[in-house]
Formats: sequence, C-alpha cells, structure tokens
Amino acid sequence: MARRVVAGLAVLAVMGAAGCGTTQPAASVPPEPLPLPTAGIAGRPVTLYPLTLIAADPALGWADLIGERQEALQRADSLIGAFLTERSPEVNWVLPEALRQAARRAPGMLVGPDRMGTALLREPSITVIPDPLRSQMRNLTGVAGDRYALVPASLTFYATQSGSGRAELSVIMADVRNGIVGWRTIAHGEGTDPWTALWSALRTMVPDLP
Repeated sequence: MARRVVAGLAVLAVMGAAGCGTTQPAASVPPEPLPLPTAGIAGRPVTLYPLTLIAADPALGWADLIGERQEALQRADSLIGAFLTERSPEVNWVLPEALRQAARRAPGMLVGPDRMGTALLREPSITVIPDPLRSQMRNLTGVAGDRYALVPASLTFYATQSGSGRAELSVIMADVRNGIVGWRTIAHGEGTDPWTALWSALRTMVPDLP
C-alpha cells in the first residue's frame, strides 16, 4: 500500500532546474503548477499543516489588505483548508486545528505545528525532510492523522506588469515516516487583492474543476 501511495505522489517537481533555486525578478512567473496528486491518497487521512511564512512585495501596497502576520496566516489557512475540502473531498483532510489540538493534549511530547520550521521546505533542493523537523512531523502526524502530510511552505505576493498582484504558494507533500518529499509545486495566480490571488493560485492545484 505504501508503494502505491508513494507512486501516486512521485510526480516530484525538480523546481531547481526551472530556476527556482535563484532569486527571481518580481515579474518572473514560476513554471506551470503541478496538479495535486490525489489519486494515490484518496480515502486516506492527510494532515494539512498550517502556513508559517507569508511575505509581500512592498511595491504592491497590500500591507493593509494583508494585515497583521498572525491574522494573515490564519486567513490563508482558512482559505487553503476550505479549498481542499471543497475541491478534493476524496481525501480525508486533517486540518491545522486538529494538529494544534493533538499537540495541546501532549505538551512536552509533541511540538505544535505553528512552531515547526516547515517554511524551510520551500527550498526546492530538499527531497528528504531534515531532522529535527522530520521527527516532529512524524510524531504529530502519527497522532493526528496517518503518514502523509501536505505542507504549504510559504506564501509570497509579487507585483505584476498588469498592475494586479501574483500569489505564489509553495507546497509539498511528504511521507513523514521516511521523510521523502514526493511532490512539490508552486501554485500561482493573480488578483486585485491578496486573497483573490491566493484563491486563483489554489485553483491551479485542481485544474479540472471550474
């Protein structure tokens, strides 16, 4: 079963070859996003980790629209969770709040998901989750879900030549038991405000729906 699921996830996008390992100009668009590989995880619990990194190009003038960091992270998590449960119901998503509750029930034993260094997983060269993050995720995911985790590693907003903004959501899926990152993409979309742009980016992960 594990091989079947890993096969379903093994669409590993080697983003470094597409230039994601270097700093991009603000107007540079990432490669075409890869669709979420739900075939290999349908019917299984998959833990959705919370976003911990959000940043925006000051040229956008979106500081007021994005708001305070914690508020922005919560809003992004809410949109991501709503999108996945609505557009990919074949997966049993374990949302971030369930992870937080599991961590609170075992203080000193489990690290809360908001305190983990999941943002480092945005680095395209990472193909295996390093310790101590790997062990932290394995322990928490094992309690709250199963073995597979979807991690929004970072959300960034850039100005575009059209005058709108572009959201870039770096996302990975991994088997936390062995630490292997089996799927990676940068979902991107444009909008006149950060949350419309994020929703547009999310839609590229399930492109077969309107």
